[in-house]
Amino acid sequence: MTEFLFMIAALLAGSVGSVALAGLMLLLQPRRLEQVATHLMYLAGGTLLGASMLGMIPKASSQLGAQAAMIMVLGGILFFFVLEKIILWRSCHSKDCNRHDHAAVPIILIGDAFHNAIDGIIIAASFLTSPSLGVFATLSVVLHEIPQELGDFGILIKGGLAKKKALMLNILSGSTSIVTGILAWFMLDTMRSLIPYALAFSASSFIYIALADLIPEMHRKTSLKDSIVQFALILTGIMLIFFILHSKH
Repeated sequence: MTEFLFMIAALLAGSVGSVALAGLMLLLQPRRLEQVATHLMYLAGGTLLGASMLGMIPKASSQLGAQAAMIMVLGGILFFFVLEKIILWRSCHSKDCNRHDHAAVPIILIGDAFHNAIDGIIIAASFLTSPSLGVFATLSVVLHEIPQELGDFGILIKGGLAKKKALMLNILSGSTSIVTGILAWFMLDTMRSLIPYALAFSASSFIYIALADLIPEMHRKTSLKDSIVQFALILTGIMLIFFILHSKH
């Protein structure tokens, strides 16, 4: 029961909490806001890679075997690639589509709701495996959700919504993680053989976000100073996950 309550708290932090923190960050001056969001994105790149490579995949491999786990991870990466293509096809109306520039408000909200639903499954599967895995999975979700929610706010406001309405809609789309997290908790608890598959699939989500979304965004800044800061924060994120994972060993 205690682990279930911890998971509920983690789901709230990963969904509503992330949106609320992103909303509060909107109070910062634009230049400061951009700087904080950018550094959070760099740190998130490290925590996502660390959580997937150091925690989720090894846990899944220990129960499924390395080959089966990696097939599941590869399948998940392909799934998210196809899913993102479908979202782009639905939101783009020109031959050459810029990834974010043509994203309509409904598509952003639907995509965000689905993404948060996946986060709910990730958090539930992680807590069912071990509390420490649940903690750094939640940390990774929060760190990558805040910059993403800030980006979503910008798109929604640019699409004509007031800040208050944009905040409420983001909270609503974020709450899908609570629903799927609770459902996944009870389903995976009764069918524990599915947990390693859920972990491998969750790891593919983290890897895809880091490699397809965050790192390409980092390559937009190529100066030596920016590159050093990026590497340092990615490494910090990875080490943070490493120390949380091994804190009880």
